[in-house]
Amino acid sequence: MTRERRRRIIQRRRTAIGIVLVAAISFLAGMTDAAGLLIAGNFVSFMSGNTTRAAVAFADGQTAYAAILLGSLMMFVAGNALGIVIAHKAARRAFRILAGAALLLALAAIITDPGLATLQFYAIVLAMGLVNAAVEHIEGLPIGLTYITGALSRFGKGIGSWLVGTPRRDWGMQIVPWTGMAAGAICGALLERTLGAGVLWLVGTLAAALAILTFLIPPRLQQRFASRAMPPAAKTPLTKSAL
Repeated sequence: MTRERRRRIIQRRRTAIGIVLVAAISFLAGMTDAAGLLIAGNFVSFMSGNTTRAAVAFADGQTAYAAILLGSLMMFVAGNALGIVIAHKAARRAFRILAGAALLLALAAIITDPGLATLQFYAIVLAMGLVNAAVEHIEGLPIGLTYITGALSRFGKGIGSWLVGTPRRDWGMQIVPWTGMAAGAICGALLERTLGAGVLWLVGTLAAALAILTFLIPPRLQQRFASRAMPPAAKTPLTKSAL
């Protein structure tokens, strides 16, 4: 076997593992998103929707409700930041992140007091922000686990590029997060109708199961799914043309 062929086989294997991982985490995100929406009455990952709702609430004079929605935006940002911190220099980054999400979802499931509904809502939002750091790209292609609008946009651009004869590399991969999230959302909605807020225990268990499975993925491969650091810009002397 030639070195080039072996390299292609390894790359295909990495890509396959990455796609399965993205599909599984997107399924978890969709399940959490649908259950969270039905339980809390607000989006737990669709921050564009919460931004619009907050603006409408302000316009209607519902400042307290608007403040809660704006708080969810901050929690989502904090979750993404926390994911990077947790995964920083971690050998098994996806495992750490999914384990953290499982703990947050378990915390949300424990909160049953109606007076703490906002805290429960924020715990779910924090978990949804956290999972975005699990996989950031597959073989250099950007992947959004809860940014489905972005995934569909890249998919649509790929179709356009294909139609004009300049197909983008593996653009069809962008449909994977949407497929996983849509399937998960259907399951989450159906289970919430049956179990009520108890569905959060099931979602948390699924997150823990995924964490255990990702522990089996080699650490070096998990690190390859992280965003790549940009190379430092080369220092060049200033010239009149540069100025």
